[in-house]
Amino acid sequence: MNKLFIDIETLPADENSQSKLEYLFKRQLEKKSRKKDVVEEVEIEGKIADKFEDYFLKTSFDGGFGRVLCVAYAINDENTQVICNPEDESKTLQEFWLITEKSDLFIGHNIMNFDLTFLYQRSIVLNIKPSKDLSFARYRSSPIFDTMCEWSKWGFQKNVGLEHIALALGLPTPKDGIDGSEVYDFFKRGKVKEICDYCMRDVETTRQIYKRMTFET
Repeated sequence: MNKLFIDIETLPADENSQSKLEYLFKRQLEKKSRKKDVVEEVEIEGKIADKFEDYFLKTSFDGGFGRVLCVAYAINDENTQVICNPEDESKTLQEFWLITEKSDLFIGHNIMNFDLTFLYQRSIVLNIKPSKDLSFARYRSSPIFDTMCEWSKWGFQKNVGLEHIALALGLPTPKDGIDGSEVYDFFKRGKVKEICDYCMRDVETTRQIYKRMTFET
């Protein structure tokens, strides 16, 4: 069985999506303004811009408009590698799906609800056909082994971070010098290598956690 450990880092939407996002944001404001629980008027000068900035930044979690910056991966016990084409997201996705052709088990932290979902959505948007049509059925550990879901055994202890589990197991934190909330700031400062290194650390930590969870070590 070929195991593929993955993690991705994403960015907010590019400037080409600005007008679409402004439209969606205004639609959201219109819906809120019709509700009784709106306390303040949204037309105050400067307030809309601030709110839109938050809305824009959250597109890094939205496969419809956000972008894949890099995909770090490791096959079985091979060295961790990274795919990163900052100016060509389509190429990154194409290279990723090429790697997955011989993969049987996809392993990652929160990949069920985020990483793999995001990759599929971006592939649809960019018209890139995935090489795998994975089942996203819940309460199972194959073909997707999500370490976050498996840690809680699909129970009530949801959204447990990778760092939390790593430290609980006596493993080093992968968040040394950067965490997910800082990726876009690092990107704007041209620190793409640092982001890729961070993404690869997450993959290596995920692999160690997986082996502990499956009692391979």
